[in-house]
Amino acid sequence: MIIILYLSAALIAVAFLILVIYLSKTLKSLQMTLNNVASTLEGLEGQMKGITDETTELLHKTNRLADDIQQKSLKLNTVVDAVQEVGTSVRQFNSSIQQVSDSVASATEQNREKISQVVSWSNAALEIWNKWKRKKMKEEL
Repeated sequence: MIIILYLSAALIAVAFLILVIYLSKTLKSLQMTLNNVASTLEGLEGQMKGITDETTELLHKTNRLADDIQQKSLKLNTVVDAVQEVGTSVRQFNSSIQQVSDSVASATEQNREKISQVVSWSNAALEIWNKWKRKKMKEEL
């Protein structure tokens, strides 16, 4: 019976040894997996630092661009105001020209008969002068 006891103890020792060997292999696999995860996380940390740096730089550039756009917008507002004033001046000028044109048309309409008489007298004077000139030329020949 003692032999069975020794054999049982030996069998338990062999089983425990096999259990320890498999447990050791499992732990080594787990250690390799954790090492890979750690190295991956280190790489990811480096990439995140690069992304953070680029994001910060992009944010600074965006702020500078927004300031530049704001300054140019203020300058453009000045130009728009000047153009608006020019438009007002042109409108006033057109109104003045329209008034002058209306007054000239009105005066012309009122003096139409006088103008017609002046044109008639002018034509008559030109006829007389042409006749006198022709007569003078005939006398010189």
